[in-house]
Amino acid sequence: MSACLGFRELGLMAYEPVWHAMQRFTDQRGPATGDEVWLVQHPAVFTQGQAGKAEHLLVPGDIPVVQVDRGGQVTYHGPGQMVAYLLLDVRRLGYGVRELVTRIEQTIVALLAEYDVPAAAKADAPGVYVQGAKIASLGLRIRNGCSFHGLALNVDMDLAPFRRINPCGYAGLAMTQLCDHAGQIEYAEVGARLRAQLVKHLDYAEQTTLTGGID
Repeated sequence: MSACLGFRELGLMAYEPVWHAMQRFTDQRGPATGDEVWLVQHPAVFTQGQAGKAEHLLVPGDIPVVQVDRGGQVTYHGPGQMVAYLLLDVRRLGYGVRELVTRIEQTIVALLAEYDVPAAAKADAPGVYVQGAKIASLGLRIRNGCSFHGLALNVDMDLAPFRRINPCGYAGLAMTQLCDHAGQIEYAEVGARLRAQLVKHLDYAEQTTLTGGID
């Protein structure tokens, strides 16, 4: 069991500065650098993964498209979606990539169970699904044994922009969100519960809140 997982609450921040800060953090970290999770919401943006194909961007319109260095295809981020960037020393944790993905999926499934929302992962399509509709997306990058990027959980947001793309490369994939299944929810409470589930499923002893910027 690892000692402590640090969390940074970033609020609403533009995508690209956070992405570049993740890259710097990963490139500069050493063997003793603590693991962190950055919780953030982004203004409307489409991000296209390394394997992304232009045909999956149907009508992006006025929403910017950013080509990024994570795995996977295209997805959408917007206010009301909880994004958790996992800056972990995977080598130190002793995980393979598949195990890390499974642990993240289990985290989300357990969180949704707290709201009495039955959910499941799919072996052939990373992410978490409720009644066949996708409620959470995953996309990771491993560099020098360390992970960045992470998960995006639809909490209470405008889902319409997902119809401008083939989400994660799947034409016609239905998207859903927690508020449509659990009724009125508090965003901050979801964040607190996500933190606790990440600590549990990633096998840390405790959590702490980190202060300061991400430059």
